[in-house]
Amino acid sequence: MKIKICQPETREDFEKYYDLRWRILRKPWNQPKGTRKDEHEDSAIRIMARIDDKVVGVGRAHFNSEEETQIRYMAVETEYQGKGVGSSVLEELERRASEKGARYAVVNARENAIGFYQDNGYKIVGEAPTLFGCIHQRKMRKEL
Repeated sequence: MKIKICQPETREDFEKYYDLRWRILRKPWNQPKGTRKDEHEDSAIRIMARIDDKVVGVGRAHFNSEEETQIRYMAVETEYQGKGVGSSVLEELERRASEKGARYAVVNARENAIGFYQDNGYKIVGEAPTLFGCIHQRKMRKEL
């Protein structure tokens, strides 16, 4: 299984990118498709993972300050979770953010993703907002 990491470039790429993000992170909680984007989209670093031309993972980073990048919208197709796809996307986001001056990364990790981020070098630093009134999160940080 060869994972290809790239940026979405074409309209079709972006459709697949945003669809995966919505299906994994929003649809199970009955959130409308419009909730898959926010005010940082246009300036964000967006990465996608492909296996045999199928988009299997996505993620995004944006800057909160000159030194702080925030990782958001990490999503991996269910059947590819635990196979290195998410770590590959995360590593590329961190690399690109570091090249643009980020000294550390933060993430608001859902409880079921805390282990993933810990395995990738993040440490819990506090509480984070609850999503949709039911998804508990922890704020995590990693020096880049």
